[in-house]
Amino acid sequence: QVQVVESGGGLVQAGGSLRLSCIASGLTSNRLVMAWFRQAPGKERDFVARIIWSGGDTHHSSSVLGRFTISGDHAKNTVYLQMNSLKPEDTAVYYCAVKTNNVGSGYYYTNTKEYDYWGQGTQVTVSS
Repeated sequence: QVQVVESGGGLVQAGGSLRLSCIASGLTSNRLVMAWFRQAPGKERDFVARIIWSGGDTHHSSSVLGRFTISGDHAKNTVYLQMNSLKPEDTAVYYCAVKTNNVGSGYYYTNTKEYDYWGQGTQVTVSS
């Protein structure tokens, strides 16, 4: 049984930092892509960043590039999202997503429909 569990959300002032973690268990594929999305109230779920598990290729959305960094720890089956220089507009529920059939490093995988498993989300609130 696949489980995806996020942690690390919370309340932070603008300019501060948070690190989100996502542990994925029960996965057998060696072609994994792991990603972070976020959803603000009344808005669609948007892509934040993704990492191709084999090789470590990363892609970040333009809205977070230079402030957020996605990384992975294979030994712990954990993906992280380091968030620096946070802004009030980063306030959202952050979701971890897993895709089990990566077909190549040249794909961005920014669409929610491309992912097979999702966590329950963790709230990030940035105060001004």
